[in-house]
Amino acid sequence: MLSGTTYSQLNIFNAIATEGSITKAAKKLEIAPPSVSNALKALEQQLGLPLFVRTTRRIELTEAGKRLHQSTFATMHELAVAVESVSDLSKAPSGKLRITTPRFVYQHWLKPIYHEFCQRYGDIELEISVSDATINILEEGFDLGLRFGDKVEPGMIARPLTAPMREALFVSPEYQKQNGIPQSFEDLRQHKQIRYRFISSNQLAPLQLDNHGQTITVEFPNSMVVNDTDLMIDASLNGLGIGRIVEPIVADQLANGSLIPVLEPYWPTYSGIYVYFHQNTQKAKRVRVLIDFLLEKFSQTAK
Repeated sequence: MLSGTTYSQLNIFNAIATEGSITKAAKKLEIAPPSVSNALKALEQQLGLPLFVRTTRRIELTEAGKRLHQSTFATMHELAVAVESVSDLSKAPSGKLRITTPRFVYQHWLKPIYHEFCQRYGDIELEISVSDATINILEEGFDLGLRFGDKVEPGMIARPLTAPMREALFVSPEYQKQNGIPQSFEDLRQHKQIRYRFISSNQLAPLQLDNHGQTITVEFPNSMVVNDTDLMIDASLNGLGIGRIVEPIVADQLANGSLIPVLEPYWPTYSGIYVYFHQNTQKAKRVRVLIDFLLEKFSQTAK
């Protein structure tokens, strides 16, 4: 039978495993580092096996530690959510709630509405992490995430927030004046693009266009490489090359002429924005009300 002490020790052990250090685990759990160290020692003594080995930069799981982490991490999360969901029956939504979102999703969709959620649910402490990196929300301690597409890890659920959207290509009037606008794939070779680099993989995003249902990957020179969507738009407005981003983000600039569409008939269509979360996490009232809030607000935006 799992005692309260062992449960606490396993919770601390999994925090160390995911954070990679005792100090970071202590910070995440909001307890003193010596308490984390003592709990780990007690668990190792109980098991009779070391769970970590120290390296120069971090502590690494031993084989026994890996097996224990794989066996208990998801179960501990499910148990915590189960207890919280029962406790929720008698009270208003409350507690800490962490969500991760790409910058452009925050700027365009989340920024105008998050304050209303905080005002509606004053007992919830909302934490918004803005990052373009690909994040495993369970391992990183997030309750929900926002991103393109519904392809998620096993045990996760994805709910659509927007319809599919096109990726727009565009230039500034100044760029058009100096270089003209390409009218075909072949013309692109005489131009330069502002290229996006993915933060997590460090790979450059390929330019893929839709040629009557056939996906065509086009290569042409780069004028600049960025890993931030705001910088992509700014560099385009400053005439540094052909930029690209999903159409809703630059709809106003395309409408007022500060950006000019390029090869619009060939813009590819991508999956919309989804909110994703662990299948058990939605049982917690604090998580459920945010999911419902996002579905409500995004549907209003689409009208």
